[in-house]
Amino acid sequence: MIVKSLDHLNSISQKVADQLKKNDCVYLVGEIGVGKTTFTRYLINYLQEKKGEKITEVLSPTFNLLYEYDLKDLKIMHYDLYRIREEKELEHLGIFSNKQDIKIIEWPKFIKTPLSDKLEIHIDYVIDENERDIKFIGSGKWQNFK
Repeated sequence: MIVKSLDHLNSISQKVADQLKKNDCVYLVGEIGVGKTTFTRYLINYLQEKKGEKITEVLSPTFNLLYEYDLKDLKIMHYDLYRIREEKELEHLGIFSNKQDIKIIEWPKFIKTPLSDKLEIHIDYVIDENERDIKFIGSGKWQNFK
C-alpha cells in the first residue's frame, strides 16, 4: 500500500489501534527517518484521545530504549532497539515478561521470541520523498490485516 500523506499514515495507525488488545505486539521495520515513530505517535495519541486522556508527547525512545504510556485499562510499551547490537542484550529488557502490555517495537531484528499475535509493519521509502510503501505481515489475529 502506498501512503501518500501524514493524514493517510494517521488513518492507518488508527485502524491498527482499533484492533489492539492486551499482549499484542507491533514490530515497526524500516530505515531511519521513514516514519516508525510518527506512526507510533499517531497510534498512541489516538488511543489517548479515544479513552478521554490527555494527549502526550510521544518521542523516539532511541536513547532510553523504552517509553511507557498508561492508558486507563492498558499499558503501551514503546521500544526502540536501534542501539541493540546482539540478541543477548535483549535479556535485560524483559520485553515479553508482562502479558498485559501492548508492545510497539522499532528495530526488532534481534527478537527471536515466537509470538501468537504479532503485526509487522514494514515502512519503506519510495521515489516520491513524501510517500511511503507499507506492508503488513501478521500472525494470529493479525494474519489477514490489511
